[in-house]
Amino acid sequence: MSTAQETVTSTITWFEIPAADFPRAIRFYETVLGTALIHEAAWPNLAIFPYQRPGISGAIAYGEDFRPAGDGTIIYLNCNGRFDAVLSRVEDAGGAILEPKSHLPGVGWVAQIRDSEGNRIGVHSAA
Repeated sequence: MSTAQETVTSTITWFEIPAADFPRAIRFYETVLGTALIHEAAWPNLAIFPYQRPGISGAIAYGEDFRPAGDGTIIYLNCNGRFDAVLSRVEDAGGAILEPKSHLPGVGWVAQIRDSEGNRIGVHSAA
């Protein structure tokens, strides 16, 4: 065990959302978030959410080892400045709103959705 004190700027460093139907999952998140995901030949089974370093990101992951789960760990996607717009697109994109918009003092606005693959995903806006 190290005796040096490490400064942790964020607990989360990366996440992967499993997909049963990779193209459908990409369409869902691109539609709901209103942005293109990064999907390159170098990573044929990943579609990465856009971000700026040193920011945190993650990907939609496809393959035998990735199974969608409705009751597993819940990650929250950043929807600052577009929270209501994101929620308004969920159902048309093939998802469902599981927990409506609510305010957590000191945290911001949150809601939970079911994505096109059956995963429970949170959305968050600080303001």
